[in-house]
Amino acid sequence: MKHLCCSRFFTLFLLFGLSLFGSVQDKSAIVYYGENISYPMVGIHDYIIVEPNNIDTARHGFKLYSEKMYAYVSIGEIDIHDPAYKKMDKKLIAGKNIAWKSKVLDLTNPKYKEFLFREMIEPQIKKGFKNFFFDTLDSYQLVAKTDKARKKSQKALIDIIHSFHQRYPHAKLILNRGFEIIESVHKDITAMLFESYYQGLGGKNLAYKSVSDNDREWLDLQLRKVTKYPVDIICVDYLPLKKMPTEANKLVAKLKKRGFVPYVATKELNIYGYSSKNPLKREILTLINNKDINRVNQSAHLYGALPLEYMGYIQKLYNLDKQALPTMAQMQRYGGVVIWLRNNYKEPAKLIDWIKELQEYNIKVVFASSFSIDNIALLKPLNIFNKEDTSDAKHSYHIQIQDPMMGFEITPSLNDNPYMLSVKNAKILYKVANEQNQSSTLAAITPWGGYAIEKAFMTEISQDNLWTIDPFKFFAAALRLKKIPVPDVTTENGKRILFSHIDGDGIVNRVEWDPRRFSGETIYSDILTQYKIPISVSVIGAEINENGLFPKLSAELFKIVKKIFALKNVEPATHTFTHPYFWNKIINGDLDEKYRLKPKGYKFSLDYEIKGMLDEINTQLITKEKFPKATTVFWSGDCIPPANILAYTYKKSILNINGGDTTITNLHPWLSNIAPLGVERGGYYQIYTGQQNENIYTNEWLGPFWGFKKVVQTFKLTDTPRRFKPIDIYYHLYSGSKRASLNALKYVYNWALRQNVNPIFTSEYIPKVMDYYEISVAEDTNSYLFEGVKNLKTLRLEQNRDIQLNENIAGYSSSETHSYLHIADKSRLFLNKKHKETQNRAYLVEANGKILNLQRTNNNFHIELKSHVNLELKLYIPKKYSLKIEPKGAKISHKKGIYTIKYKTDKRATIDVYARR
Repeated sequence: MKHLCCSRFFTLFLLFGLSLFGSVQDKSAIVYYGENISYPMVGIHDYIIVEPNNIDTARHGFKLYSEKMYAYVSIGEIDIHDPAYKKMDKKLIAGKNIAWKSKVLDLTNPKYKEFLFREMIEPQIKKGFKNFFFDTLDSYQLVAKTDKARKKSQKALIDIIHSFHQRYPHAKLILNRGFEIIESVHKDITAMLFESYYQGLGGKNLAYKSVSDNDREWLDLQLRKVTKYPVDIICVDYLPLKKMPTEANKLVAKLKKRGFVPYVATKELNIYGYSSKNPLKREILTLINNKDINRVNQSAHLYGALPLEYMGYIQKLYNLDKQALPTMAQMQRYGGVVIWLRNNYKEPAKLIDWIKELQEYNIKVVFASSFSIDNIALLKPLNIFNKEDTSDAKHSYHIQIQDPMMGFEITPSLNDNPYMLSVKNAKILYKVANEQNQSSTLAAITPWGGYAIEKAFMTEISQDNLWTIDPFKFFAAALRLKKIPVPDVTTENGKRILFSHIDGDGIVNRVEWDPRRFSGETIYSDILTQYKIPISVSVIGAEINENGLFPKLSAELFKIVKKIFALKNVEPATHTFTHPYFWNKIINGDLDEKYRLKPKGYKFSLDYEIKGMLDEINTQLITKEKFPKATTVFWSGDCIPPANILAYTYKKSILNINGGDTTITNLHPWLSNIAPLGVERGGYYQIYTGQQNENIYTNEWLGPFWGFKKVVQTFKLTDTPRRFKPIDIYYHLYSGSKRASLNALKYVYNWALRQNVNPIFTSEYIPKVMDYYEISVAEDTNSYLFEGVKNLKTLRLEQNRDIQLNENIAGYSSSETHSYLHIADKSRLFLNKKHKETQNRAYLVEANGKILNLQRTNNNFHIELKSHVNLELKLYIPKKYSLKIEPKGAKISHKKGIYTIKYKTDKRATIDVYARR
């Protein structure tokens, strides 16, 4: 349906009544043919129809939602720019569609079906698509002029659809129209789509127009053929962007009432339109500039991403030095805008006009740190005014107004202010005045959003950046962000996640107190065999391989690595072959020796550095029975892989981690010292570590070598008062070479194991963060819908309350300030807003494992759990209920309905709670 297939508009009678109000239980659809698809915007839909050539199937979001995605295929026509056109026998062309400059295909030609499957469907299957949307089914009517010719084409069309179903019995299929053949193909399809019931397109320029009653009556007659069968009917209507969302929502309600799965969008089908349920806009566009600074070092990312992520939102960086301001169509995906520019914007008047236009779509804007324009007078359309202070005297200032959200980490300075600002129609957050009573408002919430500039935003002291405004409250208030249940990667089943990963550097280092031993041996004997929690260990190929730096030591080092990887609690990973120091120095596939290790005779190869190393580990260093296998690269050097290298890992299904400087300590206890979860480049995410490694805590390994003990301070400060991070014990193999550093490791592990933790492998943490960035959320009056919670299994509710349990909510645990909700094994979760008492139903309070299976009925509760360590869990069990566990060798105690179950050796259990008869 890239275009309308025939000259008349398609027009339905009242199929069955539906509520006018949207419900997250309703089926919904989206047709999106644009590029740079937003999975948080499309994931909640049951039908996601896309232009496959615009979809990167290597992205994590595609893998999350592939079962619901449908690849567009034109059956009756082909565009001359389609790659398949060049491969097509021109004898298959039966005519042309003048309006769209496309070729009409001869469905009756015996060679056409073969061409269709070989050149148009199979390539999409190979890319990863499972389901299809067949368009232009009626195009044969442009060339078939007799009943006989039309019936012949219809017969060929039926044969194509039957053949598709036979070839791909598990694939789902949507047809655009095809009323004439529905009786013959209804068993082969999931849904039928049609366009323009109330609002459509017409004329040469496809202008927006209302559909006439006659056209609608004609369509009603056609659709009676469809309603006989159990297939969904998707209706796509069209409105100009200016009528979004108010008119679109009204139109959706009308289409729902007629019994359709509705979708309303612009004629280009390149925006995120409106359907029965619509996504909560989690993405916040953040404007940056200064192209010479990598995004990981931009202040907007370093300091601005974390508060948004904690509230459940996603920062999307947008570099104005490389791109023009987004169009209003492109802006429909965003829940707000943060302008955090390093340098003044070159076209300030255009920026202000853009902000004013955003208000027509109720998209709020925040100026962060500065206004980033050279002429403050241009802010007048935003009701901000500046009176220049012409006196030469230095002023002393006093506070006139200070909102409670000010003074978050430090009180704003009262030194000279560069502006004398006033603002109209705003809630003033911070206002100061000089001795002449000239005032300046440096922070405010406004009708269009808000601003906090200069020292009312952040203050730098001794190279630390301190928040003077509460970023959580400020961004939420200025952007009008909804308070939502937050997908949380720090916790699973009520316990803080604990993982540990080791960079391979220094396995060959000699141990200072016994020079005959290698550092890797000490880590094996003193850490890996003593702490039986999941630990992910990487190696550098050039340090251990015979074609590396130490060929004479290779055999001995291989033995050590094999011994390490043979441990059940160890997960293998790669730290590359030559440990690149600067990833952006890889040019045309090559990296100069000065930016990496220098094995003799080695020609740099990205494929060998990453996938080659993983393959060698999986074939030479571990047994076939080893699980988990090596699937992860731990970034080396500067840990800043460019977009093309991240893309490489995603396309090879390789996980990645490292980077992010979380170094908050008691001496530097500031929020700015906590990194975000990761960073996006080109649609791919680099996943950051939980906390930094011992190299940072030992002053680049210059000492003190016991310095890694301070990471415990970091663990504590990233847990309370807000839990920002899991516990990540992250270090290098060279920590086994010194007594002080080895003892520091033992201190850290001992502390971590005394905490209430859920130990997992690094490869299990990474997909949780990947999920976070792609999860799609919808809500209605009573409920939330979360889609894409495949690996991420916790929602955080910022208040302590009872939860209405269901088939995918195993239970919850609460603190004084919030609750953690435990998601079971399904990727879709419904959450009722109207919380009900849970005292009469069993539920999981906490566990140090993952949920394999959950089954819940009114009187019974069945759960299967698996842990990497000896299983421990707590259950709430109501009175008059009985408990059955398998295996039975557990210690059980209970208090006030909470049963604690601890196993001494077992890591897996099945538990049933049932009502006594």
